[in-house]
Amino acid sequence: MKHSEKTPQNPEVTAAEQQVEAAPAPEVMPSMEEMLKQAELNAQEHHDAWLRAKAEGENIRRRAQEDISKAQKFAVERFSNEMLAVMDSLQAGLAVETASVESFKSGMELTLKQLSSVFEKFNIKEINPAGEKFDAHKHQAIGMIDSEQEANTVVTVMQRGYSLNERVLRPALVMVAKGKE
Repeated sequence: MKHSEKTPQNPEVTAAEQQVEAAPAPEVMPSMEEMLKQAELNAQEHHDAWLRAKAEGENIRRRAQEDISKAQKFAVERFSNEMLAVMDSLQAGLAVETASVESFKSGMELTLKQLSSVFEKFNIKEINPAGEKFDAHKHQAIGMIDSEQEANTVVTVMQRGYSLNERVLRPALVMVAKGKE
């Protein structure tokens, strides 16, 4: 009797045949060539992705450098625009032909007020340390003089200093008390 024949006397063969027919075909292991091709495709995809990421990184770096360059180049633009009004006032004051000392002084006071307004707007503060203790971070002593004041006290301010956002732009030039001996 053949195994492929179905007979009512041999029901076990029929069940076995049914299991063989229903079972999935065994998976065939891919050949080495197919695995190599797949690995090469994966490597190429990763290489392409890496090249795109590298190019994007270069573009970001280049754009950042351009932005920094522009920021440095135009950082004082707002300040410069404000200073133009002060310049205009000074030029207008000099252009007046029949100016008296009083009108000239009045014009200078208005221009100084404009300049002070610009300084305030941009957080530029005056350092005028008369009577304060000498501070080497904010003051530059150009000499010491005998004085009734305590030693290392600023007696005279020769030139005012200025700070920008709490950072000294120019220290005040001062004369400092020697102190009593």
